[in-house]
Amino acid sequence: MSALAPQGRVIIAKITAVYGVKGWVKIHSFTDPLSNFFGYSDVYFCKSGKWQRAEFDECRPHGKGIVGHLVGVDDRDAAAAYCGLELAVADDALPVLEGDEYYWHQLIGLKVNTLLPSGDICLLGEVDHLLETGANDVLVVRKCAGSIDDKERLIPYVPGQFVKDIDLDAKIMSVDWDPEF
Repeated sequence: MSALAPQGRVIIAKITAVYGVKGWVKIHSFTDPLSNFFGYSDVYFCKSGKWQRAEFDECRPHGKGIVGHLVGVDDRDAAAAYCGLELAVADDALPVLEGDEYYWHQLIGLKVNTLLPSGDICLLGEVDHLLETGANDVLVVRKCAGSIDDKERLIPYVPGQFVKDIDLDAKIMSVDWDPEF
């Protein structure tokens, strides 16, 4: 994602293209399921370095995505100025998850440790981002201060098998992963 949401906000979608000639835009939602996007009323975007409220007077599903019309944006050229902007909501607007479930934004930045056969703890790096694949999500772990090497590692996000523990307060994730991978 190109723009960073300010503290307390989470990116939930991105305006990707114009749709038609009357100021509508295509929206790629990161919510799961996609329809969860429609449950948020206070949505913001960052334009020219300022976060502003995005006021949609209409949004609807369209194919595998969403189309929406921003209030006051009534032609294709005006809508084009919004393409590429990310849409964010307050993090407290997100649904509360079960005890062992996490939002992706909570995992980004966690230090990733593994236990070596010697019993020593090894810092592999930190979670840079996640990838969605068909089978399971994948953690992209990149080097950080103190990490064992400069390798980028792709670790399947499979709790119990590879992901052993997550401590959000300590900002640490423990995994069962061979540092040679």
